[in-house]
Formats: sequence, C-alpha cells, structure tokens
Amino acid sequence: MTVISPPPLRVHQREALDALASAWRDADHPRAWVVLPPGAGKTRVGIEAVAAEVREHPATRAVVLAPNTAIQSQWIAEARAHGLDASDDKELTSSLTCLTYQSLAVFDAEAAGDEDDEPEPSVVDRLHPNGVALFERIRAQQRLVLVLDECHHLLEVWGRLLAELLEAVERAHVLALTATPPESLVGEQRELVDRLFGTIRYRVSVPAVVKEGHLAPFDELVWLTTPTPTEEDWLTSEAVRFTELTTLLTTPGFGTVGFYAWLTARFVEPVPATTTWAALAEREPELCDAALRMHHAGLLDLPAGARLREEHRHAPTADDWVRLLGDWLLHHVAESDDPADADVLATVKAALPSVGYQWTRRGVRRGRSTVDRVLARSYAKPDAAAQIIAAEHAALGDRARVLVLCDHERASATVPVTLDGVQDAEAGSALAALEVLLTDPGTAALRPMLVTGSVVAAAGSTLEDLVSFVASRDPGLAARLTVQAGSPVATCSTGWTSRTWVAHVTAYLEAGRTQVLVGTRGLLGEGWNARGVSTLVDLTTATTLTAVVQTRGRALRTDPTWPDKVATNWTVVCVSEAHPKGDNDWSRLVRKHEGFHGIDADGDIVDGVAHIDASFSPFAPPPVASFDALNARMLLAAADRDAIREAWRVGEPYEDVTLASLRVRPAVPRVVPVDEVVTVVPVAPTWRLGPDGLTTEAPLPDTTWRSPVTLAAGTIGASAAAAAASPWTLAIAGGLGALATLGQAVVTQRVHTDVLTDWVHAQVALTSGTPALESVAAAVADGLLAAGLTTAGASALAVDVHPGGEYRFRLAATEDDAEVFATAFDEAIGPVGAPRYVVSRYTGASAPGRPVRTRRGARAALRAARPTGEAWHPVPTVLGRNATLAGHYLAAWRTWVGDGRLLASARPDGAGVVAAVSGEDPFAATTVMRRTWS
Repeated sequence: MTVISPPPLRVHQREALDALASAWRDADHPRAWVVLPPGAGKTRVGIEAVAAEVREHPATRAVVLAPNTAIQSQWIAEARAHGLDASDDKELTSSLTCLTYQSLAVFDAEAAGDEDDEPEPSVVDRLHPNGVALFERIRAQQRLVLVLDECHHLLEVWGRLLAELLEAVERAHVLALTATPPESLVGEQRELVDRLFGTIRYRVSVPAVVKEGHLAPFDELVWLTTPTPTEEDWLTSEAVRFTELTTLLTTPGFGTVGFYAWLTARFVEPVPATTTWAALAEREPELCDAALRMHHAGLLDLPAGARLREEHRHAPTADDWVRLLGDWLLHHVAESDDPADADVLATVKAALPSVGYQWTRRGVRRGRSTVDRVLARSYAKPDAAAQIIAAEHAALGDRARVLVLCDHERASATVPVTLDGVQDAEAGSALAALEVLLTDPGTAALRPMLVTGSVVAAAGSTLEDLVSFVASRDPGLAARLTVQAGSPVATCSTGWTSRTWVAHVTAYLEAGRTQVLVGTRGLLGEGWNARGVSTLVDLTTATTLTAVVQTRGRALRTDPTWPDKVATNWTVVCVSEAHPKGDNDWSRLVRKHEGFHGIDADGDIVDGVAHIDASFSPFAPPPVASFDALNARMLLAAADRDAIREAWRVGEPYEDVTLASLRVRPAVPRVVPVDEVVTVVPVAPTWRLGPDGLTTEAPLPDTTWRSPVTLAAGTIGASAAAAAASPWTLAIAGGLGALATLGQAVVTQRVHTDVLTDWVHAQVALTSGTPALESVAAAVADGLLAAGLTTAGASALAVDVHPGGEYRFRLAATEDDAEVFATAFDEAIGPVGAPRYVVSRYTGASAPGRPVRTRRGARAALRAARPTGEAWHPVPTVLGRNATLAGHYLAAWRTWVGDGRLLASARPDGAGVVAAVSGEDPFAATTVMRRTWS
C-alpha cells in the first residue's frame, strides 16, 4: 500500500476536527453534525477523524456509508493513501469499511404487514436478510465509528432506518457529514436531525471557502431562450382557452356575482369597514398578494392600508388568476343554485387544465402540467448549451472543461398524446443533448462524450480513442471493450461497471481528450470530482438547495495545475410569452438561487437571482425582447475571468455570516455620482419641534457690527470673496459693498435683520417634509437594543447609498439581530396598516410674520413657532407587543427623528388616528429584502 504525504490541513478542516473532537468527548452523546460545502474537504475530515481513533484504539472499526459507488471508491482510495486499511468488504474486517446506503437498506417485500390492523414493523424487521446481517455486524462492534457521508440522503429516504441504527449503536462515535445548509431542512427532516445529532458542531459556507482560496471564484450566469417554433405554436394553442376565459370574466352577466365584483367585495370593500388590510393579508397572504397584482394591472382598486412591494409590481400570473378564480368558485359559484352559475362553473372547469389545474369538490387543485414539460424539456435548451460551450471554448481554449448535467439518460417512454409531433420521448434527456453537441460544428470538435450509470457514448472516433486511453491504464480491461457504431452517437460497453468507467472517463476528461462531458445529476451531480472542470451547464429541473449546492460544487474545485482557475455556472432557462404558465422555468431558476450565494455587479455576495443580474426579479422573467442583450451581457461576463476573480477579493478578511439587509428605493432618489457608493452616517437632528415651540442647537449667525473705519476697499473685497462659502457672509458682504453711499447705521441694521430673519426661516423649513431614512433606521436600531430584542443598536448600523439612489441598510451584528432589524425597519417606513401602536412627529412649524431684529428675538421667534401638522407612522410589530416595548421605540424616535406622541390603537384616541391615517405612505418607498454574506 502506497502512503502519500497528505497536504497540510486547511483552516476549515482543522476547525471542523477540533469541533468534532469536542463532540466525541461527550460520553453520553458522542455525535456531531458537520456542514462543509463540496470541495471543502469533507472526506479528508472524516479520514483524519477515523485515523486518530484507530491510532488511539487499534481495535476501532469505522463504517462509512456513502450515497453512491463513485463516492464509495473515493473514500476507499483516499483512506488507503493515508495509510488506513480500507475496503468495501461487508464482513467489516478492515479498519475502515465504506459501503453505500443501498447495501444496508435492501428491503424484503414480504416483510411488510398486509393487514390494515397489523402494527407497522420496525424498519430493521423489514430489511432483507442480507441487510439484517449487516445491521447486526455493525451493532456488534465493540468500538465503532460511524460516518454518514452526505447524510441528507438518509434523511430523505431512510430516516427511520437511520434512527433505528443510531439507537442500536448508541455508544458509537458518529459523524454526519453534509454539504446541505441546515436552513434547507424543513419539517420532519429538521426534527430528525435535531433529535439524532443536536445542533451543528461546525459549518462553513461556500463564499468562506472561496475567500480562503480552497474553492475557485465563480460566477452564476443564465442563458435565456424561447421554445422552438413548433413548441411555441403548441403553447399558443394551449393558451387560447384560458385567454378566452379571462376575457369572458369581464362580460356582464357572467355569473350572478361577477368575478371582478367578487374581488372588490372580498378585498376592497371590507377594508376598513370590517377588517384591516394587515389582518386580511395575515389570514390569506397568497390571495392578498394576488389581489395586489391585479391592482397593479389596473383590474382592482387598491385596498385601504395596502402597500405594493416588489413582488406586487408585476402582472398577475396564471397562479394568481387560478387562486382568485378558485376563491370565487368555491365560495360563491359552486354554492349557487342559479343555472347561470352552473354554466360559469362548467366553463372555468374546462379552461383550468390548460394552465395545469383542475376543479374538485374541495376547490381548485394543481394537476399535471404538460406546459411545464414542454418548457423543461424544450429542444431549444441543448441548442443553447451548444452556444454556451462554444463561447467558453473561445474564451479558454484548451483549458475549457465543460460538464453538462441533465436529469436522466433517456426520457420517459410515455409521451402525452397532446405532444404528438411537438416533443418525442428523448426530449430533455442527456442522450438528446449529446446528439445536438455532436452535430453542432461549434462543439463537435471538442469531442463531447456521455457517461451515465449504464452507458458511455460519443462519436465513434472519440470512443476508439477512449479505448486506447484505457489501454494505457488497464490493458486487460481495454481488451474486453467494444465500440458499437452509430451515427452520430456510438456507444462503448461490455466488460466494465459504472464504478470503473466513471474513473476512466474522468481521467480522459482531465487529460483534455474530451472537453465536454454530458451526464446525469444522479451520477455526476454529487461526489464526482474532476478538478479541471471550468464550466457547468445546468439543464436539470432540480431546485432544492441541496441539489444546487451539489451541482455547483462540480465546477468549484481548485486545480493545482491551474492556480488562476475561475468557474462559471450556467443555467439554461426557457420562457414563453405565448402562455400564462410560460414563466415556469423562470420560477425554477428563482428557486435554485434561493439561499445560494453569488457575487453581484456591486461586489456584494447575496442570495437570489439578483446576483446573476441586477435587473432580475424573483417574481417575473425579463421580457423576451431583452433576451439577446442579456445573453450577450452574460457572455461578456463569462469571458472576463479576471474580473470575476477580482470581485471575490480572495484572501481578504471575512466573518462568514449572512445578514438580512433592506434595500430601499425612495420615491425621490438621492443624487449621487455615478460609479460611487456613498456611506451615510445617521445624524440626530439639532432641532426639536413640539407643542411648546421650536428649539435648536444650531448657533446663531455672526452678525457682529463693524466700524466703517476698518472697512477699507481690500477688506470689502475679501468679504465678498468669502461669500461663496456662506450665505450669511454673502448678505453681510452685500451690505458692506453699499456702505459708501448709504451710511453705516441704516444699512448695517437692515443687513442684521435680514440675516436673522433668514436664519429663523431656515430653521423652520427643516421641520417640513419626511425625515431622513437613516434617522428612522437609527431609531429602529436603538429601540430594538433598548428593548433587549437585539444586541446592537444604531452604532452598528451600516447605510450605503448606491448609484441611482438605492439605499442599503444592514445591522452589522448577529444574523438574528440583522433579521429582526430589517423586518422592523421595513414596517417602520411602510404605510400605516393596522399597527398596535403609532408614533407621531410634529411637522410644519409656523414662521414669524415679521422681521427678526435681534438675536434674542430670533430665539423667541423659534419658541413661538408651533407645529401645523402631526404625521403618524406605524410602530414595528416586534416593538408594538406592549406599552413598555413601544416606549423604548418612542424614546429612540425622539432622539433620532423628533418629538412626537405614542398612541395605542386599542384606545379610542389611537383607534381614531389609525382610522384617519390608514393607508397613508409618507415615504412611498419600494423595499426589497436581501441576505448578504460578509
């Protein structure tokens, strides 16, 4: 056995091992859950941990469970290279045995009870005898280390088996390794992890490993395409019925209560007659969001107290129409005995399948969507992949190594009858993608190859070259290989298994003998390693964060032979404007990037589609007319690898935290220089306006009287020159310039009065308009801190104004603090809905109607100024739970914004104010919540 000298441990590997050692010292619960992204060295962490245990206790047996044979082989090879006795022998005779999950979880179909009244057997009782024997051997080990690699697979498929196994080996040292971020686990998975492993012992993010230089800098890109003409014609014909329905809804007499009359009765008239918009939106959020998009389209009045956020400023989607139609049908049309309503129900039922829904007695339900199949498997996608690959090769030349991932090797043999002549059974398959790449002149020269769990395919000449390549590595194996001719696709089989051929094909790719490898997500999308991969082209439909992290991980590994490697991850998206559901593939892209961080045009590392392009919205695709320009922009970005690397600022300090931030676009943007980000520091106002008048800390202007003897020509000229710096100096200088003809006493007195009067008016003017956004943000931050709801206040507030006038607010504290602040601040600058408390600020101080002649008179004039108005703002929900919390906010509000009152909406005076100002939106700002990594 050859033992290599392993490279030094990376910082994250050392930290993970330290955390693991601490967990394993827990005699009662020696278990640990460690989260490391693909390429961060999970296998090395597991092997180092096992090796340490074997050195200290030679009788230790380690069992590693892996999701597939490729990962199984990697564990065994790396363990042997580190000097461990490793094998896949189920007898567990080696120090480290690596098995697949499937080798344990083989169930006996006859073991399950058939009678309904029989108690459900345990999972172990249902295992095949071979699985039971393996289970018992694992349980019998006196000193056991159990490593669960990519343990999310167990959570998804064999959660109960995992629970029973861990219960049987209660004293074993357990290491659960995964790249799945914990926030992606929900429901039963989250509960199972908490019960089996407790809290995470160690985790690190993808951006952190990139910053350390152990993953390649990368850019997320999208290629936008439309369906083929044949597919588009089919989509257009499918859309006709639903389009006719939406038109019919405007026809008088279509139903005893028309659709739009129903919407008004449901969402407009009850507010504020019987409820508030905030209360209605809390009860029925999806319906209310759909109603606001109907308003944006001009089809519904704006309910009182409603506020259009980013997600509402788009045309209603097919899903919106269906939700609102379903509400109308379920609560009126279907309950009616009128024949007119029966006709309405029949018409709507017939139209719903065209958008992937169906009517049931319990309401509208989602059904199978043929439209989504056409978009997901569009023949335009392999053509788009060919264009991407050609561009990547033009940018990188011989360095280009492209991985094209598909969902399956061959598509389903069953094609819906309605798609006859539109798509065949191979649409969307890896085989169909390979055929396009072999027939496209821009990619055929790159010798594209397909590898799946059952076949290796390419052009015949490429496969002959592959056989020669294998012969140089394993002559005996190569002698058993045969190439089956085909045009354009030939295949190679006989004499090897997927475990063997994946290794040889990977080496063939790394050597550059093929520059494009097509495969399935199941085989190559997780655990497969090829350091030279420069580009991922994602044609899959998987949208879970787990799948996205894993697939991106194929391209992010660093390459020792390519120190400046930068990866590009492309997603191909097909959008049609011919059908109401033509944005389904765009919605898939949005889900792929929820929680996944990439770098945006400003150099911020954020999640969501906005890091692909600032113009992208998670709520609607861009217009088809913009696709060519957007694709060209993506190609330019991909070609500038140096810019991508520079944007990541590899090696610079980081905190590895993801903080919620609020992006605010005011109705009147602040003008800032192009290409410059301005940092804004909140400043408390120097004035106070209340029922007792206006006070200020601002100093009175200099109105010192001067002797005419000292006013020589040079002095006057100097005073005039200084006028550019101060309006008060300008007034004085103007008076001095007239001194020669009018006489000192009269002119100086007039100038003195003008200066003081202007100063008083300037102070009064400050009390008009809305307060600065950063002042309200500071009030929210300090109010939360004083209330004990966060650990940091206004001193931790980060405020930037970006080109174009967009503000970005973030509380630079803990992740929980940032989330609380962003949510509270969003509410504070929103319209008045139905808050439990409202806070006011006095506005519009009255200016004196006569000149101010003395400095004492100036102060008196301010004290005499009374507010002419009182503006009201909602107290954020988290600070409005009780009077004490609201009182903390009022104190901070008075410090940062100005004097005002606090009223509870439950009291008569507060209820009256809320009713009077409900729906008012003083800031009229558009807000977007983002999660920013730093």
